[in-house]
Amino acid sequence: MARADKSVPPTVAENIEALEAYYAREEQRVGAAQRFLERFSSAIGKPWFLALLLAFVASWITFNLLAPRFGWSRFDSPPFAALQSVVSLAALLITTVVLIGQNRLAQLERQREELELQVNILTEQKTTKLLHLIEELRRDLPMVRDRHDPDAASLQQPTDATDILTALEKVQLDKSQKFK
Repeated sequence: MARADKSVPPTVAENIEALEAYYAREEQRVGAAQRFLERFSSAIGKPWFLALLLAFVASWITFNLLAPRFGWSRFDSPPFAALQSVVSLAALLITTVVLIGQNRLAQLERQREELELQVNILTEQKTTKLLHLIEELRRDLPMVRDRHDPDAASLQQPTDATDILTALEKVQLDKSQKFK
């Protein structure tokens, strides 16, 4: 595992190393078949693959149109039913390979979103605790004038993730009912 750049703070370097370790663990979980399909998917996503596919189709059509002029027999007469079958099969296989890769990427994305949500909730909890401590310190210091700050008071209340999710669901439901 590569060490993070020395120009970044140690905490950032630790986070980078943790991410590298996470990605290394995920790569170790991938089987040989999945790895092959991902390499294949990566290859077919390049411009040269499109050029190769177009050249194959053009060659197929050209050969079958020009074959009688050279005394050869056609192996696929117009409207090129065999070519259509080959291209359809290739499209089915390519689509399946791409979907398999997308499923793995979607799973990784869900894991990252869950981690981000957990970190955000923890950050909110820590921020709320810090606000409590600052307000307590402000009240205890004799030289600081006592005052009521409604924003600070509301921010000291812990955020309930369930309440937020319920409110978001209600907004989504309201939006969907508007468009019916």
